Amino acid sequence: MYMRVEENIVVSTKDIIGIFDMDNTTVSRLGRNFLAKSQKSGLIINSTDDLPKSFVVVNDKGKTKVFISSVSSKILAKRGLR
Repeated sequence: MYMRVEENIVVSTKDIIGIFDMDNTTVSRLGRNFLAKSQKSGLIINSTDDLPKSFVVVNDKGKTKVFISSVSSKILAKRGLR
């Protein structure tokens, strides 16, 4: 199955490592460090110009990608369960 992360981004549900809420994750030092290291490594794909609400970590053919989304993590999780 596939899940739409953002209007122009679709990923396979089997490749999803995790779906994370931006507000809750960025409160912790570990969450901030993960996003900062991902940004420096070029792993982040910012798929929206709107306020980011969540991010999805995906293993795409052995390479980690982090998609920033304006869709809430709860809605994305529901999409992934279909």
